[in-house]
Amino acid sequence: MGRKILVIDDNEGDRVLIRELLRENGIVCELVMAASGKDGMEKVPQEKPDVVLIDTNLKEIDGFEVCRLIRAMPGIDAKLIIMTGVVDALDAGRARRSGADDFCVKTSDCESIIQAVRKIIG
Repeated sequence: MGRKILVIDDNEGDRVLIRELLRENGIVCELVMAASGKDGMEKVPQEKPDVVLIDTNLKEIDGFEVCRLIRAMPGIDAKLIIMTGVVDALDAGRARRSGADDFCVKTSDCESIIQAVRKIIG
């Protein structure tokens, strides 16, 4: 199948939208979904994804902290993309400081997410 992508987003509608748009845009991958930061962090060592998409606005632990914790996991070399529905110039810098490989805005067409994934997986 292609690469494995883990999507960490507590909004089910957003997870479904991302899944559909990745497929519609020809990104062939195995998709794994996590409905919380904790769930996502548990799935990373189990699933060993190539790419992890992390929403910033998670309920129990924010996406920046999830990114930082995943980056610190031994033996994990996944590319981390932080995505947000809130356009804030400070978030891009915060994403980089938390260890993200890329940062994108989550829009209704997910175009910036598609571009970020394509850039990372080629």
